[in-house]
Amino acid sequence: MELHLTSRGALPLSPPLAGQRRPHLSLSTPSLPIKNHTYSVPPPFSKAHCAIGCEASLATNYMETSAVADLDWENLGFGLVQTDFMYIAKCGPDGNFSKGEMVPFGPIELSPSAGVLNYGQGLFEGLKAYRKTDGSILLFRPEENAIRMRNGAERMCMPAPTLEQFVDAVKQTVLANKRWVPPTGKGSLYIRPLLMGSGAVLGLAPAPEYTFMIFVSPVGNYFKEGLAPINLIIEENFHRAAPGGTGGVKTIGNYASVLKAQRIAKQKGYSDVLYLDAVHKKYLEEVSSCNIFIVKGNVISTPAIKGTILPGITRKSILEVAQRKGFMVEERLVSVDELLEADEVFCTGTAVVVSPVGSITYLGQRVEYGNQGVGVVCQQLYTSLTSLQMGHVDDCMGWTVELNQ
Repeated sequence: MELHLTSRGALPLSPPLAGQRRPHLSLSTPSLPIKNHTYSVPPPFSKAHCAIGCEASLATNYMETSAVADLDWENLGFGLVQTDFMYIAKCGPDGNFSKGEMVPFGPIELSPSAGVLNYGQGLFEGLKAYRKTDGSILLFRPEENAIRMRNGAERMCMPAPTLEQFVDAVKQTVLANKRWVPPTGKGSLYIRPLLMGSGAVLGLAPAPEYTFMIFVSPVGNYFKEGLAPINLIIEENFHRAAPGGTGGVKTIGNYASVLKAQRIAKQKGYSDVLYLDAVHKKYLEEVSSCNIFIVKGNVISTPAIKGTILPGITRKSILEVAQRKGFMVEERLVSVDELLEADEVFCTGTAVVVSPVGSITYLGQRVEYGNQGVGVVCQQLYTSLTSLQMGHVDDCMGWTVELNQ
């Protein structure tokens, strides 16, 4: 049996997933839980040089040390890789979360009558950590995820961790699993915070207990195409969200509802589905798990946030980056007709970052963009944002948080 050291002694690790090889953990692995770490948060607009408004040069040196886990980093996809630790905190009827602790990654125990299992009372977030060429680790705008979780929790009648607890928990979890942060240029560490009604209920009501937890996994590209054009089909029969619903918060129920349309689209050879509004059926909403943008000349437009569209953090960042680069930015109703006449189309999201759209199919008509290549605007925005996220350029936006190890 393989053992891992924690502050509570040697504990057995859960068995690896099917087909996965767990690297041997040496006794030099740090004991946990992690305490008394200091963190360096760059103040906003404190740097003289900024990635926005200039092209960034990508680093060519990769961080390859014994401190990094033994994985095939060249072929890292977007799937679960079992890491070492996860964070868990509980909240009772008083609405206050416990301090939280780091425990070995593995199954959790839930009552069959848990609110999350019976009534879908749950939220999740997604953010990433990146390894710089000097070995240090950067987070990207974690406080924005904390704010979005708190907003979603209010809609779902759930208590939520404070901004400070959320961010600190993310930092602890990343540092506990730092050997799983991919080498520079090989991917990122995807961070998945979860908030769920873990208390038992029978009648429809908010759960009496809640669990806040975070786990992580190293990931590569979300779409197998990478930074290459994806092909979307506009969904005509199913809707992702409706006015007055929960489309604007990151609740778990928003995602199960898109699986059928997504599966049908992929069986036909498309990368994903683009949804229209449920009322007029002519205005763009979003793709299954990312926001949509169109480019016409010097104008970049994206559907406005009005309760049915998730307020993406990458979406928000791209809007700010585009403005700084001199583009005119619009958040408004965007019709299908405008989409079909656009110069470029791209998607944004934590998982995809920025993904160019090569074609859109609507009512049997296929429209291609940029000869199925990566558009100039999309490439500029992708380079600027990822260079900032990975620490290749100075952060004059104050968006990255460096972890002192």
